[in-house]
Amino acid sequence: MRILVVEDELLVADGLKQGLTQLGYTVDVAGSAEEAERFIQFEDFDLALVDIGLPKADGLHFIKQLRAQSKNFPVLVLTARDSMEDTVNGLDAGADDYLTKPYRLPEIAARIRALIRRSNSIADACLRHNGLCLDTRSRAATLDAIPLDLTNREWAILELLLMASPAVVSKDKLVQSLAGWDKDITQNAIEVHVSRLRTKLSHGNVTIRTIRGIGYRVDAPDN
Repeated sequence: MRILVVEDELLVADGLKQGLTQLGYTVDVAGSAEEAERFIQFEDFDLALVDIGLPKADGLHFIKQLRAQSKNFPVLVLTARDSMEDTVNGLDAGADDYLTKPYRLPEIAARIRALIRRSNSIADACLRHNGLCLDTRSRAATLDAIPLDLTNREWAILELLLMASPAVVSKDKLVQSLAGWDKDITQNAIEVHVSRLRTKLSHGNVTIRTIRGIGYRVDAPDN
């Protein structure tokens, strides 16, 4: 999953990036609404964390621009503004959730998981399919009750496929979700990761299908 952090305080932005990266997310940081608007013109994101008190155009302006362009991924506002009016204004601007500072990473991570599940119409924190279980809270994976050792990128690919199932996930979408602004991943690398995933899933009843010329698909999860 790829997250855009819109935060002008460098220490806060760096802390969020490091913490979320350790949790397996791909994170890009924009220091202003203007920079964030440039990001979304060229890149796809699964969620944005947005501070309201930005230089020049504020976070509410960015959220309104986001929604005006039909960018529908979830937005979680992180701000020091804690009045009811500020909360109402943030939600009315198009934010999906609102969290005031000081905040802790575990709560941010829980809200991110909830927003991503909601945006994909998934009720359970565990993604299940034919004996496969991805627990998005603990990031533990099992296949037929046997622990499954996945790299961060393998986890990210499998999570995207299960969340989208039974739809096909394009290679471009996988590249966008795994590649940060400052590091690239190619479609050939995606093929390598999928091949390794297939090997790890081979002892179970889970198949990642190649849809020629488009991408990959698994059947609908049990949940």
